[in-house]
Amino acid sequence: MYKGLGLCVLFTIGGFLLTALTGDRVSPLVFALVLGVIVGNLPMPWKSQSVEAGLKFSTRWLLRTGIVLFGFSVTMQQVFALGPRIVVLDLLVIVTVLFVGYQLGTRWFKLDPETALLTSAGSAICGAAAILATEATIRARPATTSMAVATVVLFGSLAMVVEPVLFSMIGWDQGLYGIYIGATVHEVAQVVAAGNAIGPEALANAVVVKLVRVMLLVPFLLLVGRWWLNRHATRQDGTQSVGKLTVPWFAFGFVAVALFNSVVTLPEALHESLTLTGQIALTMAMAALGYETRMSKLRALGIKPFALALMLFVLLIGGGLAVTPMIALA
Repeated sequence: MYKGLGLCVLFTIGGFLLTALTGDRVSPLVFALVLGVIVGNLPMPWKSQSVEAGLKFSTRWLLRTGIVLFGFSVTMQQVFALGPRIVVLDLLVIVTVLFVGYQLGTRWFKLDPETALLTSAGSAICGAAAILATEATIRARPATTSMAVATVVLFGSLAMVVEPVLFSMIGWDQGLYGIYIGATVHEVAQVVAAGNAIGPEALANAVVVKLVRVMLLVPFLLLVGRWWLNRHATRQDGTQSVGKLTVPWFAFGFVAVALFNSVVTLPEALHESLTLTGQIALTMAMAALGYETRMSKLRALGIKPFALALMLFVLLIGGGLAVTPMIALA
């Protein structure tokens, strides 16, 4: 097991170093994934089953630990600060993107359900963290997960650049535009970068709205777990089988940590250490997923996941501009 964990540690260190070199513009999760894919596809003679146990530990237990510790990034005070209209806005964004993405992915692009769901979840909720949490709930393939993360990286980064440019063109105030950013940009880090490019009021609102989207990951996982089981637990003869629901217990841990973070003020050093530990755990999980991904499987998925993610990107940008003032200013 230690060989596999050692590989993940090396990729994680590399990911954090590359993130520092890019001025924190790209998440270490992304770099760790890329490093894992590169090394995992090299014809190395030392590849063996001895690394498998460590990889599985990372993609299972470290992933869940990272999601739980992600709760230290959220407080209930932040969630309720902007009122119930923000929850309505985030719900509308999530439900619309998930529904449109899954329908387009499976019916129009003829993608497999895993790829369509993971790509849609990453766009709708909170980027790579949502993809990893959904992957843990439905037990998706590593190649599918890696492809979905790649779409989030590409179009989330594009949104991070495009939305500050749009601000100077539409004439909204900072506070309202911050709500728009938080409701439509993919990753938390990307939301921070886009909000910061506008101003302090935009940044504050963007982070709060985004954290509400993060909190909505929990009911999504509970619903998608039951739906996935009912839809895909079938026998070869086509009759419904009795499956076992994968309960995302780590999601409840995330909520518990967020509640704890809302009522207990930890010393700053301890709080930062726990947050960093969670990020390291998620980065190691991403490194393991990358290592298990084979380029042949990525090539088999083709360009269609990116085409789907592009359409969802357009839906987020355009639809967000339409509905944000209608709901936030109602």
